[in-house]
Amino acid sequence: MAEVVRHPSEANPMDIGSVINAAAAGRVPAISLDSPSPESRAQVAKQRELIQAVKALNGTQLFGSHSELTFVFDRETHRALVRVVDRKTGEVTMQVPPEYVIRMAEQTKTK
Repeated sequence: MAEVVRHPSEANPMDIGSVINAAAAGRVPAISLDSPSPESRAQVAKQRELIQAVKALNGTQLFGSHSELTFVFDRETHRALVRVVDRKTGEVTMQVPPEYVIRMAEQTKTK
C-alpha cells in the first residue's frame, strides 16, 4: 500500500489507501451483509463503481507509470482528499483540495 505523506496541519488523517490495492487485496468496507438494507446495497454498488473507475484510470497510466490515484479521509476536517502518489516513494505529487485551501477553510471556521 502507498505510504501517505502528511503535512503538519493534518493531525490525524485516515489513510484509506489506494483503491487499486484495496480492490486487488479483496478488501471491502465493513458493511453488514447479513440482511443488507437497500441503502447499504446502494453504498456497496457505488463503492464498487468508484473502485472500478479508479482502477481504470490507474491502468491508463494517466498519472504516469509510477503514480497512482488514492483517496484519504481527513478525520480532523472531515474532508475527502484525492491524491496522486508516487508508488515508489509515497510522495504526494498532487492533492485536491490543496493543503493551502484546507488551511484557509479551517482559519475561516475559527473566526
